[in-house]
Amino acid sequence: MKRRTMLSATAAATLPASLPGLGWAAAATPITLWHAMPGQLGAEVNTLANHFNKSQSDYVIQPVYKGVYADVLTATIAAWRAGTAPHIAQVFDVGTATMLSAKAAVVDVATLSAQTGVAINPDAYIPSIRGYYALNNGAMAGLPFNSSTVVMWINQDAFEKAGLDPSTPPTTWPEVIAAAAAIKEKSTAAIPMMTAWPTWAHFEEFAAIHNVEYATLNDGFGGNDPRLNIASAPFTRNLQRLLDAEKAGIFKYLGRDNKPSPSFFAGDAAITFDSSGILGQLKSSATFRYAAAYLPYDPAIISKPINSIIGGASLWAMTAPGRSTAEYKGVANFFAFLGQPGNDAGFAQATGYVPVTHAGYAQILASGAYGTTPGGDVAIKQLARQPTTKYSRGIRLGGMPEIRNIIEAAWEGAITSGASAQNVLEQAQIRGDGVIKSFART
Repeated sequence: MKRRTMLSATAAATLPASLPGLGWAAAATPITLWHAMPGQLGAEVNTLANHFNKSQSDYVIQPVYKGVYADVLTATIAAWRAGTAPHIAQVFDVGTATMLSAKAAVVDVATLSAQTGVAINPDAYIPSIRGYYALNNGAMAGLPFNSSTVVMWINQDAFEKAGLDPSTPPTTWPEVIAAAAAIKEKSTAAIPMMTAWPTWAHFEEFAAIHNVEYATLNDGFGGNDPRLNIASAPFTRNLQRLLDAEKAGIFKYLGRDNKPSPSFFAGDAAITFDSSGILGQLKSSATFRYAAAYLPYDPAIISKPINSIIGGASLWAMTAPGRSTAEYKGVANFFAFLGQPGNDAGFAQATGYVPVTHAGYAQILASGAYGTTPGGDVAIKQLARQPTTKYSRGIRLGGMPEIRNIIEAAWEGAITSGASAQNVLEQAQIRGDGVIKSFART
């Protein structure tokens, strides 16, 4: 998204410098929330909205499912340009740089709180999560909402039938490949190994846990004109491993984003790499035993893997011509509501996302819920496995959604053509650097 295009709308779309006293109407003020949560996750969003609506009578949150994350971002941009942006947009982690650059389109959380008088305490939020969605000065910009990380999920029934111990999942890539081969040999699952979120799982998270550079300038946090490093040896080695596994019939590439996830939900796969946030869906629909495990590591790169990085999404307050002070205050009140410990903990427990506040995490620990949910605590343990480094803090690049598409297109092209990982990633790096340069110019 070009910043100059997004900033071309009238200044009337921005939040007033000061907010006058509100003249309340008899009817509740509607607040529209566009989100990307399907199925069980969408039901949990609706539950949160219903609880907020019943807790007061001034505002009504109206959740609207707008498709996958990329669809929500695209629709939000188009709606803002047309002057019809939703009050709140859920934007995935890789859209953060886009939102931070579009200053007239959004109201950062710190400003929203200050100008509406609704307290939203940044110190209540876990720093590693809050910081990813922060302005350069550390002030809150997007509100952390559904934070997750990629973990390895296993079908314990398929493991057991293949003679593998489901209580001790593989921890290294050689062990994962061996397990997938055993599952194929015994035909205990139609798909021995698969993945959702190909770039997030096998490039971004892979870089973090192996402490390798994904892009220069501290993975983009140090400036707006970094260069990708995805054609370096760690990434080409990992992609070639997966391409070889595809040829051997022990790995199956099923598409981008979370579109492959239903294959694991249905019990068709023995191993998948997916968001920790699928736990709620598995709880409600899985007919097989499942468990989450740490992401595997390559012992040729690192002997002790470090922390993974957060994914998921944050909520952004959007501007629109004529938007009233009552509407902005409704957004702020909903944000404050989401940060209450019971709401944060309840959403995390129901979905598998990690709690985003200190108090929410403490409440889950006190309840003992992690001890009764298969893999419920793997995500947060993996996120906190070691202190973060400059390569495991996160990745913040302009045009990241497009960069993901470029990498995945390269991966798909290699499967079709038989080209090497080195070849396709060299080309992907050139194209991705072009996207970053274009974003920096605008």
